[in-house]
Amino acid sequence: MKHIRNRSLEQFYEEAVNFTGKDLNTLLPPGIHKEIGHFNVFDISDTIRQVKQKNVMPYDRRAYYKISLIRGRNRAEYADKVIDVEKNALLFATPKVPYHWFPLEEEQAGSFCVFTGEFLIRNKSGVVLDELPIFRAGGYPVFEITDEEAEEIGQLFVKMQREIASDYEYKYDLLRNYVLELIHYGQKLQPAAVLHNDQSASARITSLFVELLERQFPLDSPGQQLKLRTAGEYAERLAIHVNHLNKVLKENTGKTTTEIINGRLLQEAKILLKQTGWNVSEIAFSLGFEEVAHFSNFFKKRTSLSPLAFRS
Repeated sequence: MKHIRNRSLEQFYEEAVNFTGKDLNTLLPPGIHKEIGHFNVFDISDTIRQVKQKNVMPYDRRAYYKISLIRGRNRAEYADKVIDVEKNALLFATPKVPYHWFPLEEEQAGSFCVFTGEFLIRNKSGVVLDELPIFRAGGYPVFEITDEEAEEIGQLFVKMQREIASDYEYKYDLLRNYVLELIHYGQKLQPAAVLHNDQSASARITSLFVELLERQFPLDSPGQQLKLRTAGEYAERLAIHVNHLNKVLKENTGKTTTEIINGRLLQEAKILLKQTGWNVSEIAFSLGFEEVAHFSNFFKKRTSLSPLAFRS
């Protein structure tokens, strides 16, 4: 069983040194120490764990953002979704949600960049990454793309690699623009409904509720327990009456507050059962169930399987 953990930039570079055989100074961008935040770009072929080694990217929550152009057959696991990619994919990873992907064939190509939220703060637009649709809770993170789209995106990564190796004084400003161009490319691939930004009060409440809900996850250790568990607790945190919260969510999502919370609890339960070695009692505690039997009944009612049957 794999355990969810936080993977820092330091751990990323330790692994990159092992994969590439290059020393750390070679991998780090020149002049990055002068910057706020961090950015770097790589070829996948230089850093990927080879299929024949039977080692795949661990199911982690990373302490940085990552945008990947993946060329080759792959499988991505994101939250409780499994997405098979036949040829080309554009993948967006956020520190909020653990994910993992592994190649289904040895021939792999593409590029990826890693960066922290602070890196884009210097951009004049004052962009806040977690407010962008592509990184917002509930956003779609993996897009299958055509060969033509992959070529177009690949050229952006070529520009990144060329620029990061240059001695141009303002190269990091240019790199920020390339990152934003990738983000907007991904957002154009999202369904229109995902991108619709209704500024009404009810839409704002819905957005705040979803953000507050998603902040409870992922659960990193068996001793960690959800801080907010009921509709009333969410309403109190949002400083509105629970009946009003229910009305708003029902209008905007078709579901009540409790239904949405339970749906997210079920999603996390599936992740913990499949991706960690925690026992059922530990999972029940972390998800806020007072008794294991209550958790088992909750899970079976929604899946027709006991937690142990689902795990096996």
